[in-house]
This record gives sequence, C-alpha cells and structure tokens, in this order.
Amino acid sequence: MTKIDTSRPDSVLPTPSHTVGPFYGHALPFRGGEDIAPLGHPDTVTVHGYVTDGEGDPLPDALIELWGPDPDGTIPAADGSMRRDPASGGFLGRNGVEFTGWGRIQTDANGHWYARTLRPGARGRSAPYLSVCVFARGLLVHLYTRIYLPGDAGVLAADPLLSGLEDARRDTLIAAEERAGTYRFDIRLQGEGETVFLEFQ
Repeated sequence: MTKIDTSRPDSVLPTPSHTVGPFYGHALPFRGGEDIAPLGHPDTVTVHGYVTDGEGDPLPDALIELWGPDPDGTIPAADGSMRRDPASGGFLGRNGVEFTGWGRIQTDANGHWYARTLRPGARGRSAPYLSVCVFARGLLVHLYTRIYLPGDAGVLAADPLLSGLEDARRDTLIAAEERAGTYRFDIRLQGEGETVFLEFQ
C-alpha cells in the first residue's frame, strides 16, 4: 500500500507494511500438544530443535505441527488429540491410551520445541519420516517439510525424496541422534543451511 501526497502528485510515499502475526499463540496451541505418544509407551522417542529465521535468530512464536504413522507404518485412525468436555466445552486433553499420530507445539522464548512421539514405521517406498508443518511470523503460507530419523543408511539412501537431493540439502531433513531415543532437528527458514521445504500441488 502506498500513500500519495496530494500536494505533490509526483511523490509516492511507502506506508508501513501490514502486520503478519505473530498471532499463532492465541488460540492454536493446546495443553499437551507435544505429548503425542501414550505415556509409558516403549517405542517413544523425543524429537526437539530450534526454529530460526534467515539471520539465525530464534523464533519464539512459531508453531510446529507433527504427524506420523505408528511404528508398523499404519496411519492412526484414533480421534482425540484435542478432546473437549461435551458439557462444559473445556479441554480434556488426550486420553493417554490411543495414538493419534498428530501434535501441535509452540516454540518457547528461545525458539525451542520438542515432541514425544512414536518412532514412525515405513510406508511404501519411503524411509520412515514425520511430516512437519511450520507456521511462523512473516509466513503468509505455512511450510511443509519432513523429519527422517537416522538408523538405517541403506533405507535413507533409497528414499525417493532424499536420493534426489545434494548431500548438504539432504542433511537438513535428517535428524541428529543425540542419544538413544532423542533426536535433534532444527528448522532454518532461510539463509545458509535452510531446511528443505516441500510444495504440494
């Protein structure tokens, strides 16, 4: 949008740009969104990391949505990630038994996020992965990416998406194992080391 000085028709002055968030923290996060795996499940893994902008600065108000199949590759069909009390409308949380495969996590003041989920199983010709959707300030359209967990180099090398990428770009999609059952996956929105984002048509 521009503002025209009517006393000088030849001058066009820029106006401040419209605000593009951050509004995601108002109604989208929900209690327990990071606890995707049922409590005490033996196949639970923790995935965590930071969301950073093109300058490498953390984004304290981004939202991450994760979805993944269960360990045998089956797509979960259970409802209940955001159950509500039918009488009061209040939030009940997950039932703690069924695996929905889906969660929503808000980054903290340092741009950090984490989720406890089940290690995904393989589906089709793809190596096992978690689907990721990123919402952040300044993004008019959310971004999609994947988190591949390390473990079987042969399976990762044969994945149709990973095998088509240069090594440096490929590495932005593979989490680093910090210790057994804990993986780090940072999301860089722009700049050097930018995460590979996917476009669905």
